[in-house]
Amino acid sequence: MGQVNKKVVIRRCKMNIIGHISTDFPTKFGIPRQSGLIEELKGVITFEPEYRQPEAFRGLEDFSHIWVLWQFSKSQKKTIAATVTPPRLGGKVRMGVFATRSPFRPNDIGLSCVKLEHIEYTADKGPVLFVSGVDMVDGTPIYDIKPYVKFTDSHPEAKEGFTAATYNRNLKVIFPSDLLAIMPENKQTAAVKILEQDPRPAYDTDEAMAYGVTFSGFDIRFKVHGDMLTVFEVVDIEAAGGYKKVK
Repeated sequence: MGQVNKKVVIRRCKMNIIGHISTDFPTKFGIPRQSGLIEELKGVITFEPEYRQPEAFRGLEDFSHIWVLWQFSKSQKKTIAATVTPPRLGGKVRMGVFATRSPFRPNDIGLSCVKLEHIEYTADKGPVLFVSGVDMVDGTPIYDIKPYVKFTDSHPEAKEGFTAATYNRNLKVIFPSDLLAIMPENKQTAAVKILEQDPRPAYDTDEAMAYGVTFSGFDIRFKVHGDMLTVFEVVDIEAAGGYKKVK
């Protein structure tokens, strides 16, 4: 008997957006599938006026990492299915939505653990959090932040389910030095690591296809043959008034 993939209409409850994060990703394509995979990816969290009281952040600087609860603002749907097709499983194998981290879920909430680099207390924007290891698109709404507590939040013995066989799939990257030099030095390592993660959907194996990752104001264009990714062009789109870089 075939599996019935029922869909339900979502009635979303109201949650307060406390701030937004600025990152180097204007679109979802190329963003790491989990937080913490690329520590060089930076983000800046600024808060809405009513949440800028310095007292609300007292003691947070003593933690090295924080949990960020955020909205899948680019993946909202009016109906949600009971099962989804994880890209890392080739886009054909169905898993229960609650057994995945799919953005298409009853409540569009994402959860990321990021490193808290430092807090800057500003006159105009209040406390501003500088973080690294991000996996969010630029402008993502933030619902909440909480400190990461190692002795309760870390479980090295945890079972990994189907993900255990899918995360170690890094590509070898050929990024010609003259093309890499087009980008600022402080963005080059992150750019290479993004490509190593293989931004393509796992079911897309057309070696004739060209792809482009927009990162830090640049369109990085590449092709993949086997386990080798080759960059053939880097276009500076910020010069034309495009995406603003995160410093």
